[in-house]
Amino acid sequence: MTEKEKLLAGQYYDARDPELIAMYHRARKLLKAFNNLDSELLEERERLLNELLGFKGSGVWIEAPFYCDYGENISIGKNTFVNTNCIFLDDNKITIGENGLIAPFVQIYTAGHPMKASERVIESDTETPYLTYAKPVSIGDKVWIGGGVMILPGVTIGDNVTIGAGSVVTKDIPDNVLALGNPCKIVREL
Repeated sequence: MTEKEKLLAGQYYDARDPELIAMYHRARKLLKAFNNLDSELLEERERLLNELLGFKGSGVWIEAPFYCDYGENISIGKNTFVNTNCIFLDDNKITIGENGLIAPFVQIYTAGHPMKASERVIESDTETPYLTYAKPVSIGDKVWIGGGVMILPGVTIGDNVTIGAGSVVTKDIPDNVLALGNPCKIVREL
């Protein structure tokens, strides 16, 4: 099994594997071009996003600057808006539905590490001195993610959800609710 296959399967993987590093460098080149592009060059913007992302529906708008690990593990449905300074650490799949609103400074994390240092740190001469795993994140249709929200590995957010600004989403959120806080909790149905 390759390190990329391990990554996508949620197993521990070597983040400095040559295939993964090549994917990382490819994404960095595309992000540098995208983040430095004149905002009026819409055709070039579309070309770069189509090359970077695994899937981008029609009408998707991503404000610069935008940051991600690989890009190819990100899928964004039509008419979704991603505001400035968002960070999508797509070590595993990040799937965002249609007609979504993602506010500034939203962070979506798929990567994690064991909690205990004795399990996390590898005591050897390897280039990667720690263990990493990744779990997918899924966000449904018509979801509004407020500014500064953090979404942690393995979380699923349903359809028609609003997540309040500054929330830390640690667990799944069902359809049709307002949720907020740290940790993020359901406040009411919508």
